[in-house]
Amino acid sequence: MYKEILETVAVIRSRHAQTPVLGLILGSGLGSYADTFQPRTVIPYSELPHFPRSTAIGHSGNLVLGEGEGVPVVAMQGRVHFYEGYSMAEVIYPVRVLGALGMRQLIVTNAAGGINLSFRPGDLMVITDHVNMMGTNPLIGPNIDELGERFPDMSDAYSRAMREVALRVAEQKGLFLRQGIYMGLTGPSYETPSEIRMMRALGADAVGMSTVPEVIAANHMGIPVFGISCITNMAAGILPQKLTHQEVMDTTERVKEQFMSLLRSIIPALAFLARAEGNG
Repeated sequence: MYKEILETVAVIRSRHAQTPVLGLILGSGLGSYADTFQPRTVIPYSELPHFPRSTAIGHSGNLVLGEGEGVPVVAMQGRVHFYEGYSMAEVIYPVRVLGALGMRQLIVTNAAGGINLSFRPGDLMVITDHVNMMGTNPLIGPNIDELGERFPDMSDAYSRAMREVALRVAEQKGLFLRQGIYMGLTGPSYETPSEIRMMRALGADAVGMSTVPEVIAANHMGIPVFGISCITNMAAGILPQKLTHQEVMDTTERVKEQFMSLLRSIIPALAFLARAEGNG
């Protein structure tokens, strides 16, 4: 696996020499932020050896490198999911590649269903922690010692330091952010109302079908993570309507400008934090 990662990295570096300080995984309908990078290099996943390809609606399937707010960045316009039939090793392969490129911070984003009854569609939730309900772990199997130790600590899976910086900047910009715990399930079926009641009892505020494997992999590599969920719909049983992926896409389109404003505001501050901590 490590040999394949280095082969992918070599192809990326042949097309874009700058080392990214910060990486972004842009979830369902949120990939357009990477279109604002100047200058930028766009590499379709299909042109990268060993790199899995996105099949989900709203995931463009491009790796975009350049500068965002003057910061060297690399962004994934779309991710791959366990429910697409990929193995967990394949799901986290892109994060492994970003880490091997030299990324020192990671921002993960996703579309999620709201479990917390005080949430509303369109809210942005800073992820404080997660609950892995996917029934597996992406680190199962032989450890890749070049990437990290066998038993990584997860007590600060979503960096408290990054959260504090982001919340402070958002408050200064007048951007309202929720905070909460994200629960990851495999999908692709949406949850039942009974499952949602169980998740609320377990302390979850939002639910989705991604993010958890990527965050585990980043922590394994010692890369601090900031996570944010776009609450695109209320979870099953809360409102008297069926859940559809179209609602997810419609909500992300509605809040796109707010989401991009948040990223534009926090990226320089997070990059400053990385440099201050000697991570970039």
